[in-house]
Amino acid sequence: MTLNPSTNRHHYPSPAPSPPNEIDVTITAMHPITVLASSRAVLDGKLTAATVVISQATGKITSIFHSVLQASDFPPGTSYTDHSPHILLPGLVDAHVHLNEPGRTEWEGFWTGTRAAAFGGVTTVIDMPLNAIPPTTTVAGLKEKVQAAQGKCWVDVGFYGGIVPGNTTELRPLVQEGVRGFKGFLIDSGVPEFPAVSSTDIALAMAALADEPTTLMFHAETIPPITDSVGDDVQQSLPPLAPIGPLNEYATFLQSRPSSFETYAIAKILSLAHIAPNLPLHIVHLSAVQAIPLLREAIASGVNITVETCFHYLSLAAENVRNGDTRHKCCPPIRSKSNQDGLWEELMQDGGCITTVVSDHSPCTPNLKLLPSNITNAKSGIAAGQEEGKGDFFSAWGGVSSVGLGLSILWTEGQRRGISIEDVVKWCCIKTAKQVGLENEKGNLAVGFDGDVAVFDDEGFFEVGEEAMLFRNKCSPYQGMMLQGLVKETWVRGQRVWEREGRGFGKGFPIGKLLLERRR
Repeated sequence: MTLNPSTNRHHYPSPAPSPPNEIDVTITAMHPITVLASSRAVLDGKLTAATVVISQATGKITSIFHSVLQASDFPPGTSYTDHSPHILLPGLVDAHVHLNEPGRTEWEGFWTGTRAAAFGGVTTVIDMPLNAIPPTTTVAGLKEKVQAAQGKCWVDVGFYGGIVPGNTTELRPLVQEGVRGFKGFLIDSGVPEFPAVSSTDIALAMAALADEPTTLMFHAETIPPITDSVGDDVQQSLPPLAPIGPLNEYATFLQSRPSSFETYAIAKILSLAHIAPNLPLHIVHLSAVQAIPLLREAIASGVNITVETCFHYLSLAAENVRNGDTRHKCCPPIRSKSNQDGLWEELMQDGGCITTVVSDHSPCTPNLKLLPSNITNAKSGIAAGQEEGKGDFFSAWGGVSSVGLGLSILWTEGQRRGISIEDVVKWCCIKTAKQVGLENEKGNLAVGFDGDVAVFDDEGFFEVGEEAMLFRNKCSPYQGMMLQGLVKETWVRGQRVWEREGRGFGKGFPIGKLLLERRR
């Protein structure tokens, strides 16, 4: 994936400006505005020239012109920037992030996680219910998390609730408190405070949420009645057993989490969908292409289900994972190149079942990754090779760190697959906003939406070094890679929170809002 930066840059002339007849100078003088313009912007999913006017009072987009207006078209003193030829994108909505606060702030936190998001043009993150202590499985747990987030968020943050055995009575109150959806595991989650759910638990959750404005999401892996990794014993909601082969070889780990884990779990979920036919269901981080026919058939028959995949499944492949490089460990696992091709094919197909791409940023402290000494990671301060069991894919924490890198990862891989910037906006802005009930305020550059903007240089390159990994622990499989496409500036509700050249975060302070309004 290492690329050579191109020095042959294109120049895109700005279209002739249209007279801004709709602009009332008296009104704009009374209510200050910020104006962002470019010869290229994605508006309503289409690439066009644009001038975007954002109210400084409300943070909302108040006007859009399909041409590049000049600074002189606005009242003196107006904050105006023409970003041509860079692209104005809606701020990304990363609908799958683990921020881990409170309780495991040594893994991540609101301050570091949201700064990393801003670096990559992500203006909204939705925090997963587990890996924080307590998890967001009760109203009390949500309130602790909200309290911990106060004054620390550089971008807007929403929250998911969790479904675990015995918390059915908490689900509706959590909807009232503003969670954007719920997530449950059909297999061991890796943390004891968030146990897996059975079919009975899922049925109870579906019944409780049947008429609520929410989404029920699943980590869809479970051990089938018969697999190579566990023999003939029927196992439910337990991790794989008895790996076959050296524990530091990725092939051994991959064999222990076969695609049948995903297809079996998805079949179980689909078999229960009739309990709440109007309740939106969602499969998080789909990895196995073998599940696609099941999902397509279900959607065609009217099941209300959507599917996401992740940047790492679309850019990393099992064949390229070195022995012991546990930075690549995640569940479900990164699979083969041919599997990756199948995910891309489904994502790019009109009417395909995969509609969104997210990070599933799931960090930990570097020592939990158990990296061996031959895996270079000196800048992160990892004392490699000092413990037994280094490079053990089964003992290492599972999770890929990538929040804030996703746009560039997707754009880099997408260059050889013929994607457009409109595709990226559809997968990472419009559809992710809809998934979490924010489709009327996030994920689009349109009048009445929040003024969330990423200024994107689609031809720029950068190497993923420590300065590009703003998350707390600098431990990622993307370290050292050259990526194409970089964010020049990030704006949240009309305020610039980050810029690449010069000020960075400057002397600013976190302006992120907690998204706690009840879904409609």
